[in-house]
Amino acid sequence: MKKIYVFVCCLIALASIPALAQTFPNKPIRLIVGYAAGGGADALARLTATHLTESLGQQVFVENRAGAGGTLAADAVAKAPADGYTLLFGETGLLIAPSIYASLPFDPIKSFAPVGSVGVTPLVVVAHPSLPAKNTNELVALLRANPGKYSYASPGVGTVHHLAMELFKKQGNFDFVHVPYKGAAPIIPDLIGGQIPLAIMSAPPALVQAKAGKLKAIALTSPVKLISAPDWPALADTFPGFDASPRLFVLAPAGTPPAIISRLDNAIKLMLAKSSVQESLIAQGATAVPASAEELGVFMANEVSQWRVVARSSGATAQ
Repeated sequence: MKKIYVFVCCLIALASIPALAQTFPNKPIRLIVGYAAGGGADALARLTATHLTESLGQQVFVENRAGAGGTLAADAVAKAPADGYTLLFGETGLLIAPSIYASLPFDPIKSFAPVGSVGVTPLVVVAHPSLPAKNTNELVALLRANPGKYSYASPGVGTVHHLAMELFKKQGNFDFVHVPYKGAAPIIPDLIGGQIPLAIMSAPPALVQAKAGKLKAIALTSPVKLISAPDWPALADTFPGFDASPRLFVLAPAGTPPAIISRLDNAIKLMLAKSSVQESLIAQGATAVPASAEELGVFMANEVSQWRVVARSSGATAQ
């Protein structure tokens, strides 16, 4: 009798999934971001929320839960009901986290259901104008000839910026010194002032300073070129396959019904097809990179594996 009861309950639960998907959404949706308001991830999350609101017919509002490299926000979403009303606006840092934190209350693969990819924000290797190298090949030759002499700045240990440079170092077979800063803001004045010769940063501030002649761009960390700086080369031009830039995507709690995931996935694709959205992404230093829920899942698994290797070889741990 007990087995029959359990079986009937399962049938009822399964039968309710299509009905739930048909009525979804019927209330506001939270899109949680792991970073403070005003930053790049927050701006793109708000752009996404605005257009999802239009497509879904329900308010999608951004909730900022900054701290611990975005893991506080991820934990909140991982523990939320799997009904599609609490989503995570994630980025590559989430996929690095298992490799630099001693322990996490969630698994970036098992705890979430991929929804869809939004875009990529290429990083740029930049240098003080006095550095005697103007492209990737010259920089690699300079660093190989002067092991440990030059240093570079990043926004912190274990960030995608830091690990991108560690990957660059490994593939280029040279050595330089990492100088971690507490965030990106203080890097630019020190680089312009000559206190540090090299840095890695987001594209928009690099573009502003490069146009002013205050620094020079060496190469992008993504094979995706910038429309606003089409002459900037990519590290992939010298090191085929090199790709190390923040990817932005939307996740739901694991167990969210496939029909709801499909509804959200389609809404993201519709958003990215709009020329106005593509222009807004470009203005933020990003490029639209649509991908289905399935494609995003494959990407995430590959990224976790790649960053584990890089983090371990560099010895990076969360600070």
